[in-house]
Amino acid sequence: METSTLREMLAAGVHFGHKRARWNPKMEEYIFATKNGVSIINLEKTKVMLEKALQAVTDEIKAGKNVVFVTSKRQAREIVKTAAQSCGMPYVVEKWRGGTLTNFEIISKNFKTLKTLKEHITAPEFQKLSKIEQNKIKEKMEKLERIFGGLSNLKKRPDILFLIGSHDEQIALKEAKNQGVKIVALTDTNADPVGIDWPIPANDDATKSIKIMVDTFAKAIAEVKPASVETEK
Repeated sequence: METSTLREMLAAGVHFGHKRARWNPKMEEYIFATKNGVSIINLEKTKVMLEKALQAVTDEIKAGKNVVFVTSKRQAREIVKTAAQSCGMPYVVEKWRGGTLTNFEIISKNFKTLKTLKEHITAPEFQKLSKIEQNKIKEKMEKLERIFGGLSNLKKRPDILFLIGSHDEQIALKEAKNQGVKIVALTDTNADPVGIDWPIPANDDATKSIKIMVDTFAKAIAEVKPASVETEK
């Protein structure tokens, strides 16, 4: 399993944390120093935690489990979506909808509605509708696609959440803990790593840092994912 080198992580700015005034004391063991008022993450520890997380997650994938990539950060949305799609995993790149885990059966009805609308739009009967009716259906479909499109192949509650910035995904984090869903997360210096199964100390704001971490996971998952394993399994 190939991971990023310390030099590559350094070049991507993975080591840059938040200003010291915003740090979480529970991240202290992962902080190397403070420079110009900014907490500097110890990349040697990042690499160790990254390797642990990769091993654990790929073992889960080999066993037929799935992982949902999650971010609400604007600068990370396309990066995360592309990475998740590259390894055939579900994703959420909008604000996390409360109840996605705790009320999965209800939320998943939206997936079925989305599928039905997509089929309806491609059916010959759709062309017989008025433009107003067509536009209403398209607008509804596009809204559902934006919110739930990345999850639409799920048939059961996810097994693992990969949070790109645990501090910013508190609703998803709380739901995962409540439902016993395992969590792997990028934890910046303002985050609380307690309760996260596999925390990875890293800059969760800079696009280069996010990309190197997310792409590393996507590549590792793609390498071990059995061809017969689908997101609904």
